[in-house]
Amino acid sequence: MANPTGEQFELLRGTARAVVTEIGAGLRSLTIGGKPLVETFAEDETPPKGAGQILVPWPNRTAGARWTFDGEPQELEVTEEARGNAIHGLARRKEWELVEHAESSITFGCDIGADKGWPVPLRTGVVYDLAPRGLTVTHTISNEGDKAIGVGVGAHPYFRLGDIPTDDLTITLPASRVWPFDGEQQLPFADEQDVDGTEYDLRGGRIIGGLDLDTAFTGLGASDDGRHHVWLSHHDTHLDIWSDPDFRWAQVFTPDDYPGRGRAIAVEPMTCPADALNSGTDLITLEPGESWTGSWGIRLEGSLA
Repeated sequence: MANPTGEQFELLRGTARAVVTEIGAGLRSLTIGGKPLVETFAEDETPPKGAGQILVPWPNRTAGARWTFDGEPQELEVTEEARGNAIHGLARRKEWELVEHAESSITFGCDIGADKGWPVPLRTGVVYDLAPRGLTVTHTISNEGDKAIGVGVGAHPYFRLGDIPTDDLTITLPASRVWPFDGEQQLPFADEQDVDGTEYDLRGGRIIGGLDLDTAFTGLGASDDGRHHVWLSHHDTHLDIWSDPDFRWAQVFTPDDYPGRGRAIAVEPMTCPADALNSGTDLITLEPGESWTGSWGIRLEGSLA
């Protein structure tokens, strides 16, 4: 059987090491000093629970795999059969084109357009740039068609701080709004709500143990650098998960059955929430010939025992 993630590409910078896959251009591994900062999987396995994958031209789910473009109904491939939705875009299972590979960086490109239910051709790209204490991921999307279209971008990393149990970590998320989800369809069922006085208020930091989240947060507070930041911490060690302003949403997912790990936490930077192709919420509109670029990344502060 062919390797489900294709060729594996290694990046090195000091004691930092990353592995990026050909199929899906996903992040399979990231370590500093041999300590893992993301949940991984074997190279001959399909990424479990979307681990490390790029979500384009929409993140999360499109309800019923249906949406409307320019007055015409569109039917996407159903990729979440249990719920009948189209999930996480069109590029996760594509073989991405290797554009450039240096010791500590790699660039991939991918064409979208000959896909069921997607009427406008796009060119998308991603650059992984490894640093001694972290990683920067830069996404691009270009409209190659003759009509304007709204798009979204996301990523699906699961984070960790070495071998510290997930439930022992503290998450700090400066988000003032939350979008409740339907547990059955995993789609929004209500308007955005203030987090004040709710279990979703993570602005002051909360121990992950006891949290059960598959939840979209927005109203992300910008820091002095203009970026959004989410922190995972343990004592004096912090993982700063940052994103550019266009990533207006952060999906936090805390499954208890990640293979080989059990409890895990995904913090997914997203430019728009679930079902944005239907709602239009925070879609990035690209005119013909127009391009968009945005970045997110992580930085380790402190040491890992």
